[in-house]
Amino acid sequence: MTGDRAGAPPTLTYVYAVVPADDEVAEAVGPLRGVAEAAVLLLTEDAASGPELAFAASRVPAEDFGESALKQHFEDVGWLEDTARAHHGVVEALAARTAVLPLRMATVYQDAERARQALSRRRKYFAERLALLRDHTEYGVKIYLAPSPSSSSEGEPDDGPPGSGPGASPDTATPGRSYLRQRRAQHAAREARDVQAGEAAAHVEAAGARHATGVVRHPVQRSALSGPLENILNNAYLVPDGETERFRAAVLEAAAPYTALRIELTGPWAPYSFAMPPEPEQGSREQTDDRPTP
Repeated sequence: MTGDRAGAPPTLTYVYAVVPADDEVAEAVGPLRGVAEAAVLLLTEDAASGPELAFAASRVPAEDFGESALKQHFEDVGWLEDTARAHHGVVEALAARTAVLPLRMATVYQDAERARQALSRRRKYFAERLALLRDHTEYGVKIYLAPSPSSSSEGEPDDGPPGSGPGASPDTATPGRSYLRQRRAQHAAREARDVQAGEAAAHVEAAGARHATGVVRHPVQRSALSGPLENILNNAYLVPDGETERFRAAVLEAAAPYTALRIELTGPWAPYSFAMPPEPEQGSREQTDDRPTP
């Protein structure tokens, strides 16, 4: 998968996922277009290994996917969005037809032969992961907590402590004591809210885990991504296809008593959170490993 025709621009081998090498997958990739609008095809293992696994791959321009080009592209939000959308589109289309082991965006090899060598070299790992992911789907569960009523005004200037404004009753406590009492009450309310949120997250997480083969706890989202709500749980679950409805029902039932929470249950997704490609070999300097080129 290189630019071997005379005068043809050089190309690289872009890999989307590991899939079984069978007729159904070959049929599935036929109409697919991936990154850079490139056709998708299958790269099978070397003949000596037996064609049991394949890379879903494309031939992409070296000028756009070489190491130096990717360094620039990774600073371009528009390019990243388009490439991620194309990459995920291929993976999701394959996942609808077969077991799929997604690889990270911008997994690039110098040529088809080096990609095949990597596939054969990591055959045992890839085969084990595919066996684990077969007949499973990924679902996401996020829990959001509304900010406490006092948090939005905290730190903002006001007209003075409670009890100090016009019309304040002379029988009330001093303004300073009244203000401190209010602040203590706010602090206690926030603590109680946080304790309940932690209990709710643990309850929902456990309910989902009972119907899942695996759980990945992603970092909670920063406020810039979650808006005014606070993200307190951001989990991915690997759910057997036969447990899908029970999983969804269990998660929603566990969250129901906690009316102050907003739960977001998404899926089905290709199992990105459970692919976990191996780290490249120590000392490798070639662009032939399963990691995005920096």
